[in-house]
Amino acid sequence: MSPAKKSDRKGKDDSPAGARIAVYDTTLRDGAQGEHVSFSLEDKLDMAQHLDWLGVDYIEGGWPFSNQKDISFYEEAARLKLENARLAAFGSTRRAKNKASEDDNLIALVNSRAPVVTIFGKTWDLHVTDALRVDLPVNLEMITDSVAFVKAHDHVQEVVYDAEHFFDGFFANRDYAMKTVAAAVDGGADVIVLCDTNGGRLPHEIEEATREVIRRFGSMVCGIHTHNDSGLAVANSVVAVQAGCRHVQGTVNGLGERSGNADLCSVLPNLELKLGLETVGRERLRRLTELSRYVYDTANLMLKDNQPFVGRSAFAHKGGVHVSAVQRNTRTYEHIDPETVGNERRVLVSELSGRSNVVEKTRHLELEKHPEKMKDILNEVQRLENEGYQFEAAEASFELLVRRIVGEFRPFFKLLGFRVTAINRDGSLDATEATVKVQVRNEVELSAAEGNGPVSALDKALRKALVKFYPVLEEMTLANFKVRIVDAQKATDAKVRVIIESRDPETHWTTVGVSANIIEASWIALVDSIEYKLLKGAAVN
Repeated sequence: MSPAKKSDRKGKDDSPAGARIAVYDTTLRDGAQGEHVSFSLEDKLDMAQHLDWLGVDYIEGGWPFSNQKDISFYEEAARLKLENARLAAFGSTRRAKNKASEDDNLIALVNSRAPVVTIFGKTWDLHVTDALRVDLPVNLEMITDSVAFVKAHDHVQEVVYDAEHFFDGFFANRDYAMKTVAAAVDGGADVIVLCDTNGGRLPHEIEEATREVIRRFGSMVCGIHTHNDSGLAVANSVVAVQAGCRHVQGTVNGLGERSGNADLCSVLPNLELKLGLETVGRERLRRLTELSRYVYDTANLMLKDNQPFVGRSAFAHKGGVHVSAVQRNTRTYEHIDPETVGNERRVLVSELSGRSNVVEKTRHLELEKHPEKMKDILNEVQRLENEGYQFEAAEASFELLVRRIVGEFRPFFKLLGFRVTAINRDGSLDATEATVKVQVRNEVELSAAEGNGPVSALDKALRKALVKFYPVLEEMTLANFKVRIVDAQKATDAKVRVIIESRDPETHWTTVGVSANIIEASWIALVDSIEYKLLKGAAVN
């Protein structure tokens, strides 16, 4: 059955199970336009290799006409040994006053030597008359001329035409929107991508317009590019694929201008695992969580814990009823197996927890030897959370708490005292110094260190005092430090919660401390972090 006939059946999913959907990643170009996002040339080259490792089909590296960094990217990227993806260069149609062969933007696209060239053009008549300020027929000529010029170069294997603002244009002036698509087809475009550039369209509108394009241009490969201004980018992408699109564009973690683009970390598993379509393949999909966190790190952005599929909380269970059910059958509260996207199941412990949470969370500690301690553990967790503690994001502190209650923890050192001094001269802070006195077995050690603030100074002084007894501490670093007010209504008398994340070459862990004194809260979390590292080392040794 031809695509045109299939699309006549309103509401039918025209994406048969097993169909191949091409994945076009634009993290390096569209994603880089997001606020607070800036990639260096080295970042972009490294990220291209990671995207290829995931298995995407296209990597849009940038707009070579817009800046020198993107020109350099294509020069350097040509030497990358990509196994799965082809590089795509992005640019616009020619200027109205230029011939295509004399347009600097189109010449830059050709000179990039990218095997795929993506050209965007105006679909919405409002943009043609108000933004470009040209007559409607002139815009059609610009589209056809631009696509044809790029297509005529032998090294260009494929031309992708992005119909910018397609859906807004379609519902404003359907006839003209279709003429712009026809103009790109006449120029020789290989793929027509329908763009919800303002991100304001609803799924039923995306479906209607997509089906109409496929009905009229059934032999063309149709793609979808959505933005998330209405929170529907992923849903709109999935609907477009169900309507017959075989090419989907997006960014890792939904990075992008304004509210971002369609998040490939949600689009791909929905297509692959829910609709039975092939994107990067089931095996490579297991790399998705790792790639997501790599992109966050590269962009210097905080991870979104509640991000679907790849977030740390995506498969985290807190309510006792939930945990109890998941222990019996994971499908009760999990829509997929977390391992299919490279994530993991987590059980959280809090004042909302029940016995099942503690059992699941401490399974690796073999607490079945101490069944009488379960109630004590739960009572202590609830007491501490009333004091302001949270163990959901401090699993190392929770494990230490449990081991102390069941009597399976021996302190590695004893604190005899500490002091923190901030030196201020002429109205500016010169230095922060910490002195720490500890006892290890029968030996007392006193050490001092300067740091960038009290926590840094305490961390350095404590490890300096302990490292001769425990050399393994040399490989540990303090990676992150967060402070939250627990009871803001008490103003300066409020308690603070300090979260410390630490790392070593193998893993990372998080600890928590709470006090009305920020230095004491920091010290509690810091000591837990050191103790947990030593506990890990003792287990290994």
